[in-house]
Amino acid sequence: MTVRWVTGFLDTPAADAAAAERFWLAVTGTTLSARRGGGVFATLLPAAGDALLRVQVVGDPPARGHLDLHVDALPRATAAVRDLGARVVRVEDDVVVLRSPAGIVFCLVPWDGEAVGPAAPVWPGGQASSTDQLCLDIPDSGYEREVAFWRAVTGWRHEPMPDCPEFERLLPPPPVPMRLLLQRLQSGPAGVHVDLACSDVDAEVARHVALGATVVRRNPGDWTTLLDPSGRPYCVTARPPSR
Repeated sequence: MTVRWVTGFLDTPAADAAAAERFWLAVTGTTLSARRGGGVFATLLPAAGDALLRVQVVGDPPARGHLDLHVDALPRATAAVRDLGARVVRVEDDVVVLRSPAGIVFCLVPWDGEAVGPAAPVWPGGQASSTDQLCLDIPDSGYEREVAFWRAVTGWRHEPMPDCPEFERLLPPPPVPMRLLLQRLQSGPAGVHVDLACSDVDAEVARHVALGATVVRRNPGDWTTLLDPSGRPYCVTARPPSR
């Protein structure tokens, strides 16, 4: 199985969906596609290149995230990830919804030729930013098994982080721009959140706060954790954004 592309999904309860979508459109400099699936789904379309984020209106709180893996042959890919330990939740036409061994929700979808990552917008403050990382939040009790699962599923280059032992990276081959960060949690449920790379964390965080975000925690020089208007956590990080 080859992962051809990765998309992050922002899953938001109906009551908060409109505000959350307005926020993420402004944060990313994208436009909203036509809605599909009875109005449940839409894509955040960049000015150029292929999309990295989509939105979904869900019926149950809290606001959260999941990831889609775009693959060539859906039945063969489904069999492969099941053999590696994933559990199929449901099958809907051209989407297979699964859970990883630790309980992280992800989907397998057909690859539609996505091959060009969008450039990072430059904002009035002079900083550039891009959404180029999904963080998989993994409870400590199942961490090693979960890391092994995602390494096997993706086949991507594994990069431990000795200076931050609670993190590891999986780095995709070109042209896939969305990489995965694996985070060991001491408490809390398994899940997925979005990370943005930027050239100036303070300026980018100030822009997000002006758009309606709330700062949760600052790690000076590295990253800041925020909540979007629906209460969904995400991070702004000091990594060079794709230009």
